[in-house]
Amino acid sequence: MNTPVQQTTSTKRLHTVTRADMPVQCPQKGATLWNSHPRVFLAVERTGLERCPYCGDEYTLREE
Repeated sequence: MNTPVQQTTSTKRLHTVTRADMPVQCPQKGATLWNSHPRVFLAVERTGLERCPYCGDEYTLREE
C-alpha cells in the first residue's frame, strides 16, 4: 500500500486510502520493528474513517 501520510505534531499519523488498498491494516507494511504493534485490520470501507486502537493512526477512505 502506498498511501500519502500526513505527520501531525504527536506520534499519530493520518493516512488516506482508496478501495484499491483494501484490506487496510495497521501497522503498514514496511513499518519499523521497534515501532510496531500487533497487526489489526480496519473496516474503513464501512465507516470512511477508522482509528487504530494501538497507535491512534487515522485512516480515511478517499472515493475515486
